Amino acid sequence: MAVPVADDIFWVGVNDLKTALFEELWPLPHNISYNAYLIRDEKVALIDTVKKDFFEEFMAGIRPLLPKDQKVDYLVINHIEPDHSGALESLLRLYPDLCVIGNEKTLHLLHEFYRFPVKTRLVQDRETLSLGQHTLEFFMTPMVHWPETMMTYEQRSKILFSGDVFGSFGELSAGIFDDEVDWDLFMTEARRYFANVLGKYGAPLQKSFLKIEKLDIKVIASTHGPVYRKDPARIRDLYARWSRHETEEGVVIVYASMYENTKRMAETIARGLTENGVKEIRLHNISHTHLSFILGDIWQFRGLILASCTYNTKLFPPMEQLVSFLENDHVEKHWLGILGSYSWANNAIAALRSFAQKGPWKLVEPVIEAQSAPSDEVLTKCIELGKNMALQLHNVPYL
Repeated sequence: MAVPVADDIFWVGVNDLKTALFEELWPLPHNISYNAYLIRDEKVALIDTVKKDFFEEFMAGIRPLLPKDQKVDYLVINHIEPDHSGALESLLRLYPDLCVIGNEKTLHLLHEFYRFPVKTRLVQDRETLSLGQHTLEFFMTPMVHWPETMMTYEQRSKILFSGDVFGSFGELSAGIFDDEVDWDLFMTEARRYFANVLGKYGAPLQKSFLKIEKLDIKVIASTHGPVYRKDPARIRDLYARWSRHETEEGVVIVYASMYENTKRMAETIARGLTENGVKEIRLHNISHTHLSFILGDIWQFRGLILASCTYNTKLFPPMEQLVSFLENDHVEKHWLGILGSYSWANNAIAALRSFAQKGPWKLVEPVIEAQSAPSDEVLTKCIELGKNMALQLHNVPYL
């Protein structure tokens, strides 16, 4: 299917309703789109392709746009990852003279991924390419989130083809534009996509935003999720906030509990938060909630409380995985509360203390530990931790 975005510019993407896990990691309860775009001019250019499994559907959108004797001249690869470049080999069978446009790192990875001959053209930062009536300008944005990533700006229609930046999980079957889709759903899925795929790269993202800040951008067209034509500033502002680790007042409580003793402590902390005026509380059993949803919530709210039992002398394994992701993603600007439980080896709290000390966290007291089942004294401390976390959120800006 092809959908007009501007004069002679079309969305020719596809919706993937088959893949359960994006990158074999992240659940897709609302599926996902692979967005590609065709510019019809004296020279025809594609901006990115789609995952190779969807080539026929991809071409079903392209063929009606071109006379039988017209070919695709250029393929601009903003991001080489195979969900965006995977259709290249099949595309070359139809258009053997196709020229791939990319930067030095793109063209290197092109060879490493595909290892078949293809015409290429190397472009530099802010270089332009005329298609006739349309002119493309290329902006190098390395490490958002791969080393070769770039963005392409079409000067006539003022469209920014942004690669994975400003993207989102979620299919586009009901509409492709921001004024056609369920915004609340896509805002949640955009934040989860950001937290799991791009969140680690806040500093490079900030640099990329500086590069494009003076562009007159009427439309943002990323490789996943809606095309923003009504209010492109909305998704730009959200991505800018997320990349700066700016959060809202609220608390995420994540607990690991085998026999519901740590769960009881976590719920008591939630009660302490509620009694002290915290409205937004997300309580997650880490054994039941996928990591990707937890990370999405952590990226939204300023308070974080981690509660874990000890398992085989270590943190409970899913909690250990969460802590590892938080360290690797360089999550910042959170108030942190920690508590642990044990029966014969009290190592969970030691691991959480080590995590707190290594990261850029503001620790909220008390640090709580319970042996086997929580005593009344421990539960009183849980109420106290909830109260103290609420006070920090209400009264002290995070510095």
